[in-house]
Amino acid sequence: MNIYFLIAGIIAILTCVGHFTLGKKRFLTPMLEADFDPIAKSVMHCVFHYISVFLVLSALVLLACSFSMVSNMQSYGLLLFIALNFVLFAIWQIYIGYFAEIKGAFRSLFQWIFFALVSAFTLAGIFLD
Repeated sequence: MNIYFLIAGIIAILTCVGHFTLGKKRFLTPMLEADFDPIAKSVMHCVFHYISVFLVLSALVLLACSFSMVSNMQSYGLLLFIALNFVLFAIWQIYIGYFAEIKGAFRSLFQWIFFALVSAFTLAGIFLD
């Protein structure tokens, strides 16, 4: 059992729960009710669900790898891909929050913490175990 992957998988599940509850309530629903181009709304709706699929699949892969259901040789590239995506999500969100012209940007864009933790624990699981 790889404890680092297990921790990363649990944090990824918490991220999924937040995405489907807070994300839907505070982002998706208001965005769909807003008055702007219907095509842009449809695209953003799709993007929300693309991220949903990525988050769920990443959590499942991390949990499967934590219980050695996938061999180390076959999971190495996949886990690096997941770690890279999550760290890039974190960096991009920090960047946008830093330059955003909204009050309390980092309070609203707090997901980077979870993204960075998932990435860090995934990398720890790859390189330290």
